[in-house]
Amino acid sequence: MSPAPYFFGYGSLVNTATHDFPDPQTARLSGWRRAWRHTDLRPVAFLTAVADPTCEIDGMIAHVPGNDWAALDAREWAYERVPVSQSVIHTRSEATEIAVYAVPEGRHRHPSNDYPILLSYLDVVIQGYLRHFGREGVTRFFDTTDGWGAPILDDRDEPRYPRHQRLSPEEHALVFEELARVGARVLRPD
Repeated sequence: MSPAPYFFGYGSLVNTATHDFPDPQTARLSGWRRAWRHTDLRPVAFLTAVADPTCEIDGMIAHVPGNDWAALDAREWAYERVPVSQSVIHTRSEATEIAVYAVPEGRHRHPSNDYPILLSYLDVVIQGYLRHFGREGVTRFFDTTDGWGAPILDDRDEPRYPRHQRLSPEEHALVFEELARVGARVLRPD
């Protein structure tokens, strides 16, 4: 019997409303942190995992049925799948093969006004962290993510992120409270 493959999600995959992968469970990834980056493969900035031996990040693991990575590889097409089985702290005994998606070093750059962070994307991520890790988990997300100096485009009125979700007024306020705490700059669309 082959090992049960799982992925470790640290961004939008934490929000289980954006996918239907079975057996989602909270987990931690040791030796990595998140960073906002862009590549020429996408018109906006997005999260990637970067190696950092001093950091641990919260996230979700979920089963990849039948070892069929095709759907997830298509969703995460700008990334490479990296094995991290020995670095994930979880309680699923059958999760012996775990991968994380990361853009290889040298193939990403810091966000800019031309490649901003979409607020509709960040909203989805924060909603997931709030639901699975609580208010403290949201704060840890911001504290273990680099790149908050990047511009954030407020696209909430016309969301550009394809898996955007409706947020409650409290969730909206929490996102802006944390953005203010880290000194982020939110841009209004033209």
